[in-house]
Amino acid sequence: MSAVDPRLSINQATIKYADLETALAVTADAGIQAIGLWREPVNAVGLDVAAKMLADSGLRFTTHCRGGFFTLPDGPERSAALDDNRRAIEETATLAAAGAEGSTAVLVLVAGGLPAGSRDLVGARERVRDALGDLADDAKGSGVTLAIEPLHPMYASDRCVVSTLGQALDIAADFDASVVGAAVDTFHIWWDPQVLEQIARAGREGRIATYQVCDWRTPLAEDVLLSRHYTGDGVIDFGSLTRAVVETGYDRDIEVEIFNADIWADDPARVVARTAASFAEAISPHLP
Repeated sequence: MSAVDPRLSINQATIKYADLETALAVTADAGIQAIGLWREPVNAVGLDVAAKMLADSGLRFTTHCRGGFFTLPDGPERSAALDDNRRAIEETATLAAAGAEGSTAVLVLVAGGLPAGSRDLVGARERVRDALGDLADDAKGSGVTLAIEPLHPMYASDRCVVSTLGQALDIAADFDASVVGAAVDTFHIWWDPQVLEQIARAGREGRIATYQVCDWRTPLAEDVLLSRHYTGDGVIDFGSLTRAVVETGYDRDIEVEIFNADIWADDPARVVARTAASFAEAISPHLP
């Protein structure tokens, strides 16, 4: 087996059905040095237990997924969402402290879609900005970066009203770069004619909190959420995107995050091995 790229991180969503213990074990056993975790499997064992398991694994912690869902109007549901994000900030700080040296305290945010019955896309985006204002002090006090993740426009109505990296950076501009940044995910931004310009801008502004990769292939799955593929299996030009990210000075780990029913149904160890091999072919040649 060839050497694993030291900057590869497995986002736990790639092996969705593996519990936390299994996810940590198959990642470490494959020689991968880092992992991004999701809240549900962490909360299934409890934060303190999860932190100890992560520390014992020797893996770096790269991101926590996910916070967000900020587009609800004022009321009890919005207040509950903000409180849940405060808990996610605390989880992120605890896990980053438990991870190996080089871990990063990054909470990935999915903004949320249009509230039921609403057509006010501009207003929904403004509520995202408002929510970040409510959470900025919590994040700063915990040393956590809130990473706005733009999602492909096909998710704008139900999942994320922030559709481009430029929109994410416009919202983040109101806040210190150490507190609010952006997640650069190839699946969501590869199509954007301004993507290289916006990656460069994100670098200048110090806002690339995480770089995530997976591929786009058509036809899309019936559930378009599950249409992600191994790097190299689709149409994304990882060379231009990865070089653009590298040229900003980004030197952190790079996560592979895949939502795909067939991949989820596969053996986690086999998925991790194939992820490492495809990363070595599609991403590693473009890294310094």
